[in-house]
Amino acid sequence: MEKNLKEKLLPFILTIIVIVLDQITKALVVSFIPPYKIGAQFLGDFLRLIHVYNPGVAFSIGASWPDLLRRIFFSLMPLIFLAIVIVVYMKSNDFTKLQRWAIAGIVGGGIGNLIDRIFRPEGVVDFIDVKFYGLFGMERWPTFNVADSAVVVCGILLIVSFIAMTIKDIKSKKEESKEV
Repeated sequence: MEKNLKEKLLPFILTIIVIVLDQITKALVVSFIPPYKIGAQFLGDFLRLIHVYNPGVAFSIGASWPDLLRRIFFSLMPLIFLAIVIVVYMKSNDFTKLQRWAIAGIVGGGIGNLIDRIFRPEGVVDFIDVKFYGLFGMERWPTFNVADSAVVVCGILLIVSFIAMTIKDIKSKKEESKEV
């Protein structure tokens, strides 16, 4: 296998890890915590494991839409988005190693939640509930899961890496213009 293809495929190990961890943790929550009940608390009530379903997307957006529309839209749109991301990822040679791993983590999280949207009529299983101390008017952060965490953490890494590359390019261009 050509070296470039190996470098592109290797980060998909993270995709698989995220999907497997996400689905295992959701299966455990569904098996051991009754819906809409707290299963465990840590550090007082700072961190709670709770079994909830999110029929919408981030922050329950679209949760009140008609069931058929919500299921089709929230399954089809992420599927199209993930397909585009993977095609761009595979065709481009411009991503750094960090960016490739970050994209792979985002894809894993997207697929993890997409599996729930397709196979769980109740919605995506969320179970990590963190106290937010009234910041932004929220006593608790919206409940999330492993897939959501992967998307957010890897998304932040990707954005930071793009910003760092842009700053580096700007500095490089300034250096070049000083030499002329």
